[in-house]
Amino acid sequence: MPQSQPSSLQFFADAYPDGAVGADVTGKVTVLNATAARMLQVVVDDALGRPLADVLRLQDTNGRTWLEANRPFESINIRTGVPEQSWLLPDGSEVLVTARLVRGQPLGPLLGVGIGLRSGRGRARLDRERSDLVATVAHELRSPLTGVKGFVQAMLNRWDRLNDDQKKLMLTTVHADSERLSRLIAELLDVARLDTGRLSLYPRACDLTLLVTRVVESVRAGTARPIVLVATPDLPAVTVDPDKFTQVVTNLVENGVRHGEGTVTVTTEALADGTGVRVVVEDEGSGIAPEMRRRVFTKFWRSGVRGGSGLGLYLVNGLVKAHGGVVTIADSADGGARVETTWPTEGPRPLGP
Repeated sequence: MPQSQPSSLQFFADAYPDGAVGADVTGKVTVLNATAARMLQVVVDDALGRPLADVLRLQDTNGRTWLEANRPFESINIRTGVPEQSWLLPDGSEVLVTARLVRGQPLGPLLGVGIGLRSGRGRARLDRERSDLVATVAHELRSPLTGVKGFVQAMLNRWDRLNDDQKKLMLTTVHADSERLSRLIAELLDVARLDTGRLSLYPRACDLTLLVTRVVESVRAGTARPIVLVATPDLPAVTVDPDKFTQVVTNLVENGVRHGEGTVTVTTEALADGTGVRVVVEDEGSGIAPEMRRRVFTKFWRSGVRGGSGLGLYLVNGLVKAHGGVVTIADSADGGARVETTWPTEGPRPLGP
């Protein structure tokens, strides 16, 4: 006759988000929570007291069961558990299974087995994200690399027939494409460092107007779109990592050029409370819908058909926050997007890996 669990034990077992199965040394099921019962397609009251082999109906692609493959009740006394493995549930879906071999004392006799079941959907999602990353990186690298290879090959094959102006144009294009490759690689490295908490910052007092002016002039040289800089004079120095600050502002201005319309306006001004400086980038496009403004800071978020790695705004948000600042998105006066970043006059301490 099935053994009944204390109601408090069943309550806490059912509250556990993953599946949980317990069996005593004789191989009889003593604990089974609602999540595991749902996965294994059994009823809790019917399963309690039954052999574990009848309840834990997991198979691999070769038809072996979990018990046949791992034999927990035949383990030597130094074995403490079974690492995570992928198995198939009765409905064919993937489940990740781990187990703990319960002993009263180290190297003591086995008292029972505790088994955890976790849905494989989370891992599938991570696999999809990795695939998205690989596809994104491959696509973004291929475009400039194709240009570099094409122009270099043309110069090698036709060097004596090209005049100086043609050679200069090809080399200029190769240089621009190689710069794009370098920036993409830097973005990918910064994304990895943000995700792992290993971002390095080397802040120092900087002339914000000078840094923003350099960015505007650099982007302006590569586009026919008008870019206007409205810089408030005599701004206080900000304590930032100049390379990371330049990366943020460049991303924002280029986004305005790529996705907006009309004139891109960059404004710098001091915060009213004197604690920092605000940098605002506005365009005259269609803007960003309010319901999308949270999503723009996630990895691989893209808008429109003009491409991009989908990492720019994710990096902008991470780098600004690392400096103790804030990024906000609103509508510009002309209906386009307004992206505002604040930078404190007293920034963070230097951070190393």
